[in-house]
Amino acid sequence: MIVRPRPGLMDVAFALRGSVLPRIKGRLALITLLSVAAVMTARLHPGIFSQISAIPFTLMGIALSVFMSFRNNACYDRWWEGRKLWGSLIIACRSLARRTTILEMADRRLVLTGLCGFTAGLAARLRGADERAAIARHAGDGPWLGAVNPADALLQHLGRHCLLLMQDGRIGAIHHSLLEEQLHLLAQVQAGCERIQLTPLPFSYSLLLHRTATIFCLTLPFALAGALGWWTLLPAVLVSYTFFGLDALGDQLEDPFGLEPNDLPIDAMTRTVEREMLSALGETILPPPIEAKANILT
Repeated sequence: MIVRPRPGLMDVAFALRGSVLPRIKGRLALITLLSVAAVMTARLHPGIFSQISAIPFTLMGIALSVFMSFRNNACYDRWWEGRKLWGSLIIACRSLARRTTILEMADRRLVLTGLCGFTAGLAARLRGADERAAIARHAGDGPWLGAVNPADALLQHLGRHCLLLMQDGRIGAIHHSLLEEQLHLLAQVQAGCERIQLTPLPFSYSLLLHRTATIFCLTLPFALAGALGWWTLLPAVLVSYTFFGLDALGDQLEDPFGLEPNDLPIDAMTRTVEREMLSALGETILPPPIEAKANILT
């Protein structure tokens, strides 16, 4: 996620970190070359593009802008929902830590390190990393490592442990229900994140916008070259930057759990849970918080 103050004039003109420009620079270079070729052709053969009117491109540009805004809004909704889910995860972990203060230290350590393992495992699962290794770093070896869904299996293990505490009389039924409520919330968070990850936007819809934006930007210089001459480069490149940039930004936001600069800072939030759970256990040597590097918080 990009972390930086409100951009000034120099940032607007020259900032590249977090910009989609590096991803679309090849397409912009192609549009620039096509614009130069269109202008030179119009100069060598006056009137060759006279039958190509700019009016249809105006109508097409408005329609394309509307449809692209729908897609980007849908992608941003996925990004924002992912952020809300991880916010709920942090709240649930803090609530569980607070509600385990009456447990014996061994039982409390098992629950809180289990929360660290669940959070790290979920982050790895969403990013296609080694989920079992991420869980084992915090919760150690256990039957959950052999499960199809290790993060969920770890939650089930914590739930069974809390049930045993109630059956042994070490906590009451009401206290058990309070602990189970937060474990249920964590399971909901995982299911919500998996729903976002496993349900991308319809491919046909994205493909339609990709193709339409590409065709529009490739043909626009030929509609402007006859009337604008070398000024054709300015609107052609600016329009292409806008459409290609929105397209690339939508691709980044569609998967909010990835490693792109505009994706969610999953590592930083995972480290937040780890630090707070270890602090609740009385640990004084904590892993350092993850800070933004070059205005990017991972």
